[in-house]
Amino acid sequence: MTNRNVLITGGAGFIGSHVVRLFVEKYSNYKIINLDALTYAGNLENLTDIENAPNYTFVKGDITDEPFINALFDKYKFDSVIHLAAESHVDRSIKDPLAFVKTNVIGTMILLNAFKALWKDNFTDKLFYHVSTDEVYGSLGETGLFEETTSYDPNSPYSASKASSDHFVRAYGETYGMPYVITNCSNNYGQNQFPEKLIPLFINNIINHKPLPVYGDGNYTRDWLYVVDHAIAIDLVFHKGKQGDTYNIGGFNEWKNIDLVKLLCQQMDVALGREKGSSEKLITYVKDRPGHDLRYAIDASKINKELGWKPSVTFEEGLKITIDWYLNNEDWLNSVTSGSYQTYYQKQYS
Repeated sequence: MTNRNVLITGGAGFIGSHVVRLFVEKYSNYKIINLDALTYAGNLENLTDIENAPNYTFVKGDITDEPFINALFDKYKFDSVIHLAAESHVDRSIKDPLAFVKTNVIGTMILLNAFKALWKDNFTDKLFYHVSTDEVYGSLGETGLFEETTSYDPNSPYSASKASSDHFVRAYGETYGMPYVITNCSNNYGQNQFPEKLIPLFINNIINHKPLPVYGDGNYTRDWLYVVDHAIAIDLVFHKGKQGDTYNIGGFNEWKNIDLVKLLCQQMDVALGREKGSSEKLITYVKDRPGHDLRYAIDASKINKELGWKPSVTFEEGLKITIDWYLNNEDWLNSVTSGSYQTYYQKQYS
């Protein structure tokens, strides 16, 4: 197997930490450089089990710092980039859209320029892998699925910033011949997810007998993807995906938010030994957020047919694994929900 120098951006975050761990453990001949700015959602505690691995190096830094990024590329001569660093929370993008443009658009541009400058006309055995979201496609009605050919129609500052970065990656491929792949995934869940997102937020709130804030009528529909399955899919696309192509990665399941919340409540009651139905009493409907897309649903048949990928667990199974992890790691949960998180939570859901 060929030796590679692989830069993984955002590798201390939720999805990134699972991708970093998989690559470090599976590819001993790869040099994995994990670049993360360690903002609120980046946490090195996610990677304590591999921090001393001989093929792993962590570097703290910001993808929007152009001189720093250029120096990093010059030092390590990366032949591959897996770009996961992003501002990713829709609610935060509504309050501060410029921060999302800086990281998701400008940051991606700086990485693309560094990659292009390093290799110029010699892109043999090189790859820029850009990880994106299904939200770039906009909103679906009651039927239909997002396919790789679905037109872009982003409705939030977050999805607009990711759509823009997708377009720039493709433009660099067409203009400069840069080898790339793009994946668009559905909602991720699993271990180590920062509790601003629905599932860990509600797990934490149920533990602490706090209200469960459900937007609008709760009938918004999402497809859910277990994060370990997503990391496996990224590994497959990185090594076997067709350059210049796009792959949608989804969990092959859809859940209305309110149905998901009720399932979560049921599993939490069992896990905590509480009276049946006690957690559902915490459900509280709150004012809907602006531009809330009704439904996302991914057609993941392409990655299944071409690369043989499919989810390893059902949503019910993955949710139980996730709940068990949070209940067994309450110190981690308490650590990340202290400090500035409390202020954010009060502003967002009060």
